[in-house]
Amino acid sequence: MDIVYIRDLEIETVIGIYDWERRIRQTIRIDLEMGTDIRRAAATDHIDDTLNYKAVAKRIIAFVEESRFELVETLAERIAELVMQEFGVPWLRLTLGKPGAVRRSREVGIVIERGARV
Repeated sequence: MDIVYIRDLEIETVIGIYDWERRIRQTIRIDLEMGTDIRRAAATDHIDDTLNYKAVAKRIIAFVEESRFELVETLAERIAELVMQEFGVPWLRLTLGKPGAVRRSREVGIVIERGARV
C-alpha cells in the first residue's frame, strides 16, 4: 500500500463544548494519511489515475468550515467517513489537533485509523 498525505491543513470552524466556543471560530489542524495504490498514476503520469490530494483537501475544508461539532472526536470521525466514502480510500490515519485548547500546551487532539491496510 502506498500513502498519499496532507500535513498541517489549518481550517477555522466552530468546535467546542463551552458557550464561548460556540460563538467563535477556532483553528483546527489536520494531518491525513490515505492508503492508495499509485502504480497506475506513475505509469500514466495523469492526475485522473491517482488520489488527488488537492481535491481531498478542498472537500475537507468545505466540510469543516460548515461544521458545528462539540467534540474533536465527532469531527475526526465524520472527516474519515467523508474521505473513505467520497474518495474510495480503503485506509486512513487522521490526526486532528485543537491548538490552545489546554493552557500550557501547544495543541491537543486525537489520532484515528479507519479501514484496512491492504
